[in-house]
Amino acid sequence: MRKIMAIRPDFTASLVVFLVAVPLCVGVAVASGVPAELGLVTGIVGGLLTGFLPGSSLQVSGPAAGLTVLVYEAVREFGLSALGVLVLAAGVLQLVMGALRLGRWFRAISMAVVQGMLAGIGLVLILGQLYALTDAKPPGGGLGNLGGLPELAADTIWSDQALTAAAIGVGTIAVLALWPRWQRAARVLPAPLAAVVLATVAVAVLRLPVARVEVEGLLSAVQPPGGADFARLAEAGAVGTVLAFALIASAESLFSAAAVDRLHDGPRTDYDKELMAQGVGNAACGLLGALPMTAVIVRSSANVRAGARTKASRVLHGVWLLLFAAAFPAALGVVPLAALAGVLVHAGWKLVPVRDLLPLWREHRGEAVVLAGTAVAIVVTNLFEGVVIGLLMAVAKSAWETSHAHLEVSGLEDRGPGAGPILVRALGNATFLRLPRLLDQLEALPRERTVVLDLSGLRHLDRACAAALGSWAERRRPGDGPEPVDAGAGAGPVPDAGPGTGVGTGAGSTIRT
Repeated sequence: MRKIMAIRPDFTASLVVFLVAVPLCVGVAVASGVPAELGLVTGIVGGLLTGFLPGSSLQVSGPAAGLTVLVYEAVREFGLSALGVLVLAAGVLQLVMGALRLGRWFRAISMAVVQGMLAGIGLVLILGQLYALTDAKPPGGGLGNLGGLPELAADTIWSDQALTAAAIGVGTIAVLALWPRWQRAARVLPAPLAAVVLATVAVAVLRLPVARVEVEGLLSAVQPPGGADFARLAEAGAVGTVLAFALIASAESLFSAAAVDRLHDGPRTDYDKELMAQGVGNAACGLLGALPMTAVIVRSSANVRAGARTKASRVLHGVWLLLFAAAFPAALGVVPLAALAGVLVHAGWKLVPVRDLLPLWREHRGEAVVLAGTAVAIVVTNLFEGVVIGLLMAVAKSAWETSHAHLEVSGLEDRGPGAGPILVRALGNATFLRLPRLLDQLEALPRERTVVLDLSGLRHLDRACAAALGSWAERRRPGDGPEPVDAGAGAGPVPDAGPGTGVGTGAGSTIRT
């Protein structure tokens, strides 16, 4: 009896996660351009296989909206048959990274880049699903979908079927937004399932002429990769896709794990083991020709809030998905595509940190620029290139911030024949990034006065700065020889700027280190 009572919270939580997972699995698959059943296959593997493995005990894995855009492009470029081998290779790469204990290093990725990546994915997802809301096909690509919106709006206005589908999709989004406010009902039926069920019932009762999910059957949808598919891995584009799958899925999973750890007081995530668990799951999904998996924060947070205590809840959710896919595959055939599009538009919007942008801009303007730049880059180019651009922006921002250097000037206010030299003390990290500003400040000093530049307060002085400062001192050199250079601690030796650096009996400069 005690064992039954102990597993009861996990049993209840597994049902909640299952009800959340069904519409998301199907919707992600349809948006990715693959049979709906493959989304369920990935969810089943995420529960029955990855759910057993160590790493994070409460986060739930399955197909994620964050990879929808990348999968769609991969299927369009390489074909559905090659998807399995790409996912398999990504899973093997994750296993290698986990074995090399690289999981913890994903925490070193700039948070602004991760948020920008998710925001960019959300924007591209929304742009693509706006077409699905009206039973239309997207042109493809972020810019293509964005540019086609005026034509889509015109076509929708003059088409009764498109308007009907749009009404179903918009109604689904409205239910998703309003359902959680009805707390009593939300505890019984999760918002995604409630929205899809209500849309399906409305379409069936009113006999509305909208497109529905095409059902192929679980076994017929599974297509293990063949020998010809493995040959595609020799292509440069395929290698880039594998890297994108592995890196983005790993980052999303491990950031999800960090977020889930903040939601409960149980055991913390072992990042390396979790990375290997995700690798095993993706390798299995690849062998089945299914979608890539990640740990999904929507399902994981639902699992924790439903009272899950152990990994039994996520394993049981995989059991329920398997039973549903085996016993009720025809149930998918009555679901309108516009309803699933509404679910994904809502999911994409939640990926865009709208509420955080203004506070971030006020407190950390550089982080906000990196976030927005990453998101825009993903929309303009693609997911992989956009993330690379975001990482480069983050590195440039960090280099700029860590190269902070400033000059403290004293003695400038002294006047008259007996005025002493102007003392300029450099503080901080002097790198080439700050060099223009430093030189502008030095050049603005009176040329008729002696200047002593003290570099002992610098924590770092790169070669470009040292050479430029020496050149500046050389230009201010008087005609009758240098003053000896004083040595001190701090920045280390300054490269020789040439003979005569300093001042003699007239106006000039001295570099003191």
